[in-house]
Amino acid sequence: MWVCDPTGPALVLGSAQAPDRVDRAACARAGVDVVRRRSGGGAVLVVPGEVLWVDLVLPAGDPLWQDDVGRAFHWVGDAWAAALAELDVGAEVHRGALVRTPWSSEVCFAGLGPGEVTAGDRKVVGIAQRRTRTSARFQCAALGSWDPSALVALLALEPGGRAAAEADLAGAAAGVGVDLEALLTALVHHVP
Repeated sequence: MWVCDPTGPALVLGSAQAPDRVDRAACARAGVDVVRRRSGGGAVLVVPGEVLWVDLVLPAGDPLWQDDVGRAFHWVGDAWAAALAELDVGAEVHRGALVRTPWSSEVCFAGLGPGEVTAGDRKVVGIAQRRTRTSARFQCAALGSWDPSALVALLALEPGGRAAAEADLAGAAAGVGVDLEALLTALVHHVP
């Protein structure tokens, strides 16, 4: 388990995300670095104290290993849901297929993938996977709060598109509603 403690705000792009979809000037004005992760999915706005970012690495051959890439996420989501339950947050693990929305290719928390965690039908933990023959790395982000306007302001959209994006994304995700340090402590107890 690696806990990533950001020292400044960053817009973290998924590995296949088009870089021209980012408004670099807006990011520079806001003091937000633009970086890329090696796993898939849409952008995540990481702000210190507002997102808990944890990477879990599993070697091939581990009893938790799944050859099915979709089912491979389930144990990760189960650990997050158990940690949230310990903190009195009712959470569910999505065990279905990838749910795409008009914004999911651009914004991680707009869609819902296998193993990801919801509370009240809103995504609270996003998970991306990078897999090799020797291991799988699960990059997880739990939202302390959700303000889609902050992320949308950093995307290269037409002026009218920003308002539409904010409206569409408002109900897609939510903050976990608990102290992120307490969530991390609980997660450590529930990772097998």
